[in-house]
Amino acid sequence: MELFLERLISGLTNGSIYALLALALVVVFRGTGTLNFAQGELALFTTFVAWWLTTEGVGIWVAIAASLALGFVIGAAVERFLIRPVQRRNDMAVLIVALGLFTGFNSLAGLLWGSETKVMPSPFPNGLDDYVSVGGARLYFDALGVWGALLLLMLLMTLLFRFTKLGLHMRAVADNATSATLAGVRTSRILAIGWGLSGAIGALAGVLVTPLAPQQLSLTTMFTIFIAASAAALFGGLDSLGGAVVGGLVIGVLEAMLTGYVSFIGGSLQQTSALLVIVAILFVKPNGLFGTKKLVRV
Repeated sequence: MELFLERLISGLTNGSIYALLALALVVVFRGTGTLNFAQGELALFTTFVAWWLTTEGVGIWVAIAASLALGFVIGAAVERFLIRPVQRRNDMAVLIVALGLFTGFNSLAGLLWGSETKVMPSPFPNGLDDYVSVGGARLYFDALGVWGALLLLMLLMTLLFRFTKLGLHMRAVADNATSATLAGVRTSRILAIGWGLSGAIGALAGVLVTPLAPQQLSLTTMFTIFIAASAAALFGGLDSLGGAVVGGLVIGVLEAMLTGYVSFIGGSLQQTSALLVIVAILFVKPNGLFGTKKLVRV
C-alpha cells in the first residue's frame, strides 16, 4: 500500500506539472482559437530568466514575479507582431511561426546562458526532511506547492472566463472574431491579452516545474512536458479548463502506474504508452472528455 501511494503521489505531481502547462494552452485556445506550439519553449526561456535573476542576488519570489511579467509581455508581443499579421493571410502560417518561435526561444536561451544544466531554486522547502507522511508515503512540500498553485490557477481562470467581461470577450473572440468585432469587442486587445495570459501561466509552470525535473534546468527540460501537456489539453478538450487539469492528472498517474506495475514498459516507454491510450480515447470522443462541439448554422 505504501508503494502504491508513493507512485500515486508521484503521478499526481507529474500530472499537476502537465496540467499547469495545459492550462496555458487552453487559455490561448479559448481566447484566440489558436494552439500555441511555442508554449513550452517560451516557458523555458522565462524560467532561464528567473534562474539568472536568482544568480544576481534577486529573491526567488521576486524572480518568479518578474518571469511572469516577462511571459505576459512576450506572449502579447508575439501575438501582436508575429501571429496577427500572418493569420490574416493564412492560418497554416501561424503553425510555421509557432514552430519558428519554438526553435528561436530554445536557441536564444542556449546563446545567452549556454547548454550546461543549471540548478533552479525552489520557492518551497525542498530538503530531504521537508515532507509529510501519508499512509507511510512521503509527500514533499515542493510537490504540495505545485498542487496548490494548480488549484489556485484553476480557480482564477474559471472566475475570469465565467464571471468577468474580459473572459466573456475572450470566449466571443475565440468563437467568432468577426461577430465579436461587430458587437463592439476590441478584438485586437483581447487577442493580445489571451496570448499574454498564456505566456504568464507558462512562465509560472516553468519556474515551479523545473526544481522537480530530474535534469533540472536545461535546453530540453520543457520538451517532454510540453508533449504531455498538449496531450492533456486534447484529452480534456481544448476549450475546457477543467478538462486540461483532468487530462494532466490522468496522464501523470497513468505514466506512474505503467512504470511501476508493467515491467516490460519501464522508464522509457511509459509516456508513449500513456499517449497511445489518450489517442485511443480521442478516437471515441474527438473533442475530448469535456470539449464542446462547435455547431455551424447554415
